[in-house]
Amino acid sequence: MTQTVESPLTRKDFVSDQEVRWCPGCGDYAILAQMQKVLPEIGVAREQIVFISGIGCSSRFPYYMNTYGVHSIHGRAPTIATGLKSVNPDLSVWVITGDGDGLSIGGNHLIHCLRRNVDVKIILFNNRIYGLTKGQYSPTSLGGHRTKTSPMGSIDYPLNPISVAIGAEATFVARTQDTNTKHLQEVLRRAAAHKGTAFVEIFQNCVVYNPTAWDHTTKADIRDDNILYLEDGQPLIFGKDRDRGVRVNGMVPEVVQLGNGMDESELTVHREDMDNTSYAYMLSRMVHPEFPQPFGILRAVNRPSYTDMLVQQVDEARASQTADLAGLLRSSDTWVVE
Repeated sequence: MTQTVESPLTRKDFVSDQEVRWCPGCGDYAILAQMQKVLPEIGVAREQIVFISGIGCSSRFPYYMNTYGVHSIHGRAPTIATGLKSVNPDLSVWVITGDGDGLSIGGNHLIHCLRRNVDVKIILFNNRIYGLTKGQYSPTSLGGHRTKTSPMGSIDYPLNPISVAIGAEATFVARTQDTNTKHLQEVLRRAAAHKGTAFVEIFQNCVVYNPTAWDHTTKADIRDDNILYLEDGQPLIFGKDRDRGVRVNGMVPEVVQLGNGMDESELTVHREDMDNTSYAYMLSRMVHPEFPQPFGILRAVNRPSYTDMLVQQVDEARASQTADLAGLLRSSDTWVVE
């Protein structure tokens, strides 16, 4: 069982003695602060918590958490997390990755961790750029984006992180933003409580190489018309005046204006516990500017975790066999070296 704390922890207990070194104004600072605020609430001792990262600006995260941590290799954090959780199921294991680290070289490892439902929490910082290596386009960069490696504009079709996660049938998929601190805290709480792989995409701002990536969800005069906050059991309503909504016409979502005979009863009601992935995938494909960006829990379902099934399988194997080391050593041909 995961060790619980006997006395209450505070944010200060999770602040390490390392100098935090990101660019001034980087969204990583906000994410770090909210993680340090949330972890005292989950009731797990610091020595039972591990942060594992790959390579990138976000991957400095383990240094700044007063927990155990592993700064690993490019894209392999989910693999290392899987191994660690498998041999020590009592640990609370968090993966910190970015859109470049987790979706390019690490895409294969990410997908298999998600489909296995390993009991780890994967937090993906998405700034639609490579920041650490100085501004190359990433797997999530939009078409036409001009960078040092795409001076005439990227011709790649961008990956949608939450679509990838839902396609891999992840049991918990959510989206939030670095500047929306209260929402970010709540999503992290829900992720921590989930049994199985929890995947959280965080819209994160790179002030140096892609500062306008998320303007449509951060600028005060337009953000309310571009964000759809998902609430389980509630209709899909958005807008500064909450006068717009989303309904599904056949298999196609559409934005409608409320009033003039159109009321909330016409709108789709959000259900985060739908085992069928079609609805959550539909939400993930609602992309700006045609649709508002869904924020919150897109999918949260219960399914046995890989971690629990592995422990059960090992226990059953041990129970079905009698240990006989001497017999094992003498069970086949032996040689004497003189």
